[in-house]
Amino acid sequence: MNKSGINIPGLKYRATGNFLLIAGPCIVEGEDVVFKIAEHLVKLTDKYHIPYVFKASYRKANRSKADSFSGIGDIKALEILADVKTRFKIPVITDIHNPEEAAIAAQYVDILQIPAFLCRQTDLLVAAAKTGKWVNIKKGQFLSGASMKFAVEKVRDSGNNNIMITDRGNMFGYQDIVVDFRNIPVMQKTGVPVIMDITHSLQQPNQDSGVSGGNPEMIEVIGKAAVSVGTDGIFMETHPNPSAAKSDGANMLKLSAMNDLLFKLVAIRKTINSFNK
Repeated sequence: MNKSGINIPGLKYRATGNFLLIAGPCIVEGEDVVFKIAEHLVKLTDKYHIPYVFKASYRKANRSKADSFSGIGDIKALEILADVKTRFKIPVITDIHNPEEAAIAAQYVDILQIPAFLCRQTDLLVAAAKTGKWVNIKKGQFLSGASMKFAVEKVRDSGNNNIMITDRGNMFGYQDIVVDFRNIPVMQKTGVPVIMDITHSLQQPNQDSGVSGGNPEMIEVIGKAAVSVGTDGIFMETHPNPSAAKSDGANMLKLSAMNDLLFKLVAIRKTINSFNK
């Protein structure tokens, strides 16, 4: 971990020098699939001694079409996330979309995530900060890494120093995203951990069909590059059958491929750590 530390309650393997992993499905689709993903990832992160946070949105507010799947019900989904936390003894993160959601979601999860397209919403950042929970601010696709210091300041000025930033690339034209890896060290200058989202950064938004595309075969490339330049953590979405996922399946990694990817990323991290001794 970088010098700012990631002292999330319940987080295991903090002293291993490994990157933080935030991973799970895009959205809570139901209890069975959530528990299946969580169980698999807990086994892998125990195997590789990776600090792990389970991720799933309890509701998706940012969908292209009005009839896109947005959730199974807020409280039902939040209760499933709370069950994951209790059953597997791991921290849990979920998105919030308006200030009123902050206090509600904070009763169930350990980290509140600010979606990229809302990262400049002052009232949302302040509400998240005031819960006292860790706040993960995703960098807007329209922002530079350097400009994220203002989002960090809003949370700090609200009395909360438990902050992470997650990069998810920058828009390149209308239907593609590119990653500028200079953003990782630039954002680390804020003194907070910086995470690289290696699945959403391969999204192909604004498709004529109203469903985002993706380029998942490049997940390993983005992950290796991010670890090589010193990211504090990796964020990614995974599903047993991405083609059947109810949100963002086009840019997910298949759950069965997680072991191979984590093995490689951990090996790179060990090499990078040896250079920094």
